[in-house]
Amino acid sequence: MKGGSKMPHSHSTPAGVDGGSRTPPATPRKAGKMLAVRVQMLDDSITMFQVQAKALGRVLFDQVCKQLHLLEADYFGLEYQEPNLTKYWLDLEKPVCRQVGFSLIDPLLRFCVKFYTPDPAQLEEEFTRYLFCLQIKRDLSLGLLQCNDNTAALMASYIVQAECGDYVIEDYPDHTYLSTYKFVPHQDQELERRIMENHKKHAGQSPAEADLNLLETARRCELYGMKMHPAKDHENVPLNLAVAHMGIVVFQNYTKINTFSWAKIRKISFKRKRFLIKLHPEGYGYYKDTVEFFFEGRNECKNFWKKCVENHGFFRCSVVKRVVRQKTRVLSRGSSFRYSGKTQKQIVEFVRDNYVKRQTFQSVACSDRGGGESGSPSGTINPNDECTLSQ
Repeated sequence: MKGGSKMPHSHSTPAGVDGGSRTPPATPRKAGKMLAVRVQMLDDSITMFQVQAKALGRVLFDQVCKQLHLLEADYFGLEYQEPNLTKYWLDLEKPVCRQVGFSLIDPLLRFCVKFYTPDPAQLEEEFTRYLFCLQIKRDLSLGLLQCNDNTAALMASYIVQAECGDYVIEDYPDHTYLSTYKFVPHQDQELERRIMENHKKHAGQSPAEADLNLLETARRCELYGMKMHPAKDHENVPLNLAVAHMGIVVFQNYTKINTFSWAKIRKISFKRKRFLIKLHPEGYGYYKDTVEFFFEGRNECKNFWKKCVENHGFFRCSVVKRVVRQKTRVLSRGSSFRYSGKTQKQIVEFVRDNYVKRQTFQSVACSDRGGGESGSPSGTINPNDECTLSQ
């Protein structure tokens, strides 16, 4: 392996996932202002897209997924960051021009995993698992997926196996073949030696097998998929809140101190900068049925509430009703926001109903990783099988 900032992957990838900036086919111009939007892919390459300023966020998201030939699209989202460093998901049901700080001259969105599945085996396509691995690789390198050194070294070794193939002593006489790559923020020679020793044990694993092993290891980490949102409790103690497949999790720094599972929660709401969790009173032993947290401001509070609504809808529900979003009124009674995508159950059924066999992955060194055309939506769900969480 030669020096450089990135290791080549041994699979082929659709345009826009690996390697440089590309411009998709021109979007037909209609009346109205057009926006040029940069999207950072999971391998850090940048692709430019054009949409009408008044187009819904879904138009942009669909363009990105179409370019990637991505079938299991609802696991992902487009994220943007405000000047105060708060990160928001692009709302697919709102006009693009009302989001993303588009007063900026050169807006940037990041294509990311939005819903971290607790069971990677439920990801039907190898390409989807590959994208999840890129996200895990990023989370690990940025220190978001904190874990002990043994686990970090094991995950890094699966990344190396998938991207470089088997360990060959003639090519890699010592750990220095890893030193030009950043796997974790605190990387040192001792960790690189552990990565190398683990890499030796993975001989014969294909990139797809190494990817799945990486995801299986990552999902067992306590901070898998956890994105921290600073808040305080009623005693003004600084905390971090996160939301995941199982519910709402409370951290002190990065130590988990409480979990409110969806089964325990009757209602979630926000009032200005107060975030409220109303619990079912029976059987859980809490001294009060409403738990309250305080955010820095209303926008940060509403942002976390929206992420909770979406995670609950995606993981907990069999199907969610598509509700027409109300236009903003001067006198409004709460937010009309609802999760509008497919649930995890619907994705699994949709892929199985519409699966079109992909082009065979070629395990050729230094080649890109590829995918084929996907089918069109026509999944069937019991319309009576609905899910509600009072908001």
